[in-house]
This record gives sequence, structure tokens and C-alpha cells, in this order.
Amino acid sequence: MTDYQDLLQTIKSLQHSRLSYIELLQEEVKRSQDRPSEKIKADEDSDDSRPATSAHHVSASNNQFTVPYSIPQTLAVPPSLGGQPVSLELAVSLRKILFGNTFHIFNYEWKKSFFKFREPFSDLAYALETERGGASAIQMVVQAHIIKYLLFNRPVNSACTMQSMVEVGEKEQRRALAAALADILWTAGEEQTATISLVTSERCFTPHLDYKLDSFTERFKEEGSHGIILFLYSLIFSRTIDRIRADFDCTTTHLLHLSLGNFVCRQALLNLLLTGRATPHVFNGTSFNDEKDKPLAHPLHGVLTRSHVGYLLWNREQVKHAQLPLVGSMLKTPKLPIWVCNINGTYSVLFSPNRSLLSDWKMEHLFQLYFYNGQPTQLNTTVLTIGTHPQAVYMTILSDEHNQSYINKYPDASQLYNGSEWGQRV
Repeated sequence: MTDYQDLLQTIKSLQHSRLSYIELLQEEVKRSQDRPSEKIKADEDSDDSRPATSAHHVSASNNQFTVPYSIPQTLAVPPSLGGQPVSLELAVSLRKILFGNTFHIFNYEWKKSFFKFREPFSDLAYALETERGGASAIQMVVQAHIIKYLLFNRPVNSACTMQSMVEVGEKEQRRALAAALADILWTAGEEQTATISLVTSERCFTPHLDYKLDSFTERFKEEGSHGIILFLYSLIFSRTIDRIRADFDCTTTHLLHLSLGNFVCRQALLNLLLTGRATPHVFNGTSFNDEKDKPLAHPLHGVLTRSHVGYLLWNREQVKHAQLPLVGSMLKTPKLPIWVCNINGTYSVLFSPNRSLLSDWKMEHLFQLYFYNGQPTQLNTTVLTIGTHPQAVYMTILSDEHNQSYINKYPDASQLYNGSEWGQRV
């Protein structure tokens, strides 16, 4: 990474021989301003001469900043870059919208989390490597948007095949990450604005006794990339805290909750990442009545629009107690054949390069899906062939929960085949 003066110069006249994450993200945010809503541009990456434009920056005060891409590299951004510094009032509001109070802070697992690709030009060149923990949900949603970019948003002459997914170099990895993050932020900003949260070399405010220091929002001192946290801040600021509160209903007041000693994403945060709105439920629309059709004291907010990336849910404990939420068609049947799967709190991605899968019912008789869970132990993309059969349900190397979550999406899909042999019968 060049020093700051070089970075400013490069932002003004984008030199693609030395592209950086910040430059690419700013460029993608600018491109999003000219992108029509509800449309995927085929030539999003075709104009290499377009200058990068600085987006609105909300800056947290820290001593240094580590770019949230692959091998962490230090970058401290001085206030002269522009933007609006974080005030004490805004920091308090940010802490409350995340945790529900000003005393909880991100733990070490969150602070060290960033976006790290697998080896370029490998079988998993398109893939991010994640670790188990609360931040993995965010990483896998970003992974889904990276797949969206690589399969469906690259220039027209780019082949939408799995072969093209493995022929990805480091430069294209950076561009895919920038496009994915910009896409999520732009959607959260209702395709009007996007905010990028950076860190500066100067302190912005002095905390008071009711505000617990986290050594990050006020002043960065600890090791770690903090890439996921910076992106989460950017997401919140792009949507704005006021609009997030309006997205909530009486069931939800903040985006993270404590589970087994770690903060994990609530459904409202997952929906914010997927749809641009922090609604707390997975059903379609707004619910005014309960399961017995009696009026609710306060309406419940579900998903209002069909997203490009879908969502599938399965939880063993919720199934045992008949409490598993039914995912509505807005999430279950997205615009593109890409799904984030939440299986017992573990996140993964199912996807297909065949765009017709969601528009041509004939394609559902026999089709292939690809599965990636983000874990270092997965060395290749898992291939599933799915077809209908009237007699039995089969599974492959996936768990029965993964199998069932997809059967909930395609009830007629009764056989899953991994390309070599039939799996164990359920």
C-alpha cells in the first residue's frame, strides 16, 4: 500500500496498475450512483478510465487503519481527506444500535476479522476464508455478493461459468470485493447515498463515564484488521441510525445479541445486508395479525422487496419446538440463484451460474448447485445435482439440515447427488 499522499493522487487519477481496496470501493460507490434500480449492469467493470470519487466518510478516530483485504496493511487517513468525524453523541447511538447499550464492546474475534480471499487462480479463487464466530455471517453475505459480481455483473464477454470463477487473480479479487461491499452499502442507502467509515490519525472525542472504551471507535491501539467492524459501521451509517430504528418493530431494538459468549447477528442485521432494510423477520410484508388471526398490538416488519441474494434457514432446536420461522418468497426465491444458508447458526452459500434456474420451471427438474461454507477445511467447491424422484429423499456429503433447508425451497427436489454416488438415505 502506498503512503497517504500517493493514495490521494491515485484516487484522483485511478492507476489500475496499483489499485487499492479504498480506491476500488470509492469507484464502485460512484458507479452505483449511475446504476438503474432493479437492474444488474452487464458492463459494470468495462470503463477502466473512470476516475474514482470520494464518497462521504464517517471517520472513527484511531492511530492506524488496516485495509480489510487479504494480508493486512497499515493505512492512517488524515482528516484532510474530508468527511464527518464521529461525535460522542453519534458514537453512543452507534453503540446502542449495535448492542443495545454503551457498555458492550466487540471482542477479540470480531476485532481480528477481515476479508481474506483464498489463493488466486485456484479452485477457490472466488472464495473468502472465514472463521467460526459472529462475524462469519457478515463475511458469508459478502461472499454471496462476490459470487453475484463474478457470475452476473462482469462484462458481457465474461463467461458465467464455474471455470471463470477459478480464473480469478488478485486484482479481480480486489475488484470483486469492492463491488460487493459497494453494492450492499448502496442498497442500504436506498440507492441515493453510501457512507464509507474510515479511521483517522486524530482523536474525535473524549468519552465520558457512561461510555466504555473499545480501543477502536475512539482510538485504535490493538492488533487486528477490524475490516468487518469498519464495514459494519459503514453499513449502519449508509442506512442511517434513524432509518434502522424505523425498520425495527417491537421485537427488536439492536442488531447484535450475545450467544455463548460471542455477539452474533440478529435477523435484522442479516436482512439489512441482504435487502437494505433492517426488518426483524423473514416473512413477506408487514404482519398485522398473529397466527390465530387476532390483531397485534404492534405490527411486525418482514421483507418488503425481492432481493438479488436469497436466504434459507434451518435450526434443529426451533424445529423441535415448532418455532422455525417460515422464510417468505421474497428471500426464498431471489432474483439470482444465490442463497445464504443459516444452518443451526452456521453460515454457508449455495449458488448456480445458471440464471434461468429461477425463471424457467423446466430447469427445476434436474439442475446443479454449488456449495461453499467458508471454512479452511473445504478445499474444493461442493457440486450438488438435484432432481425429482417420487419415492425417496437422499442426501450427499451435506448434513441433513442443509438438505432439508433446500428441500424447503424446492419441495419437489427429492434427490441430491454429488456427482459420484448416491448419498445416505434420510
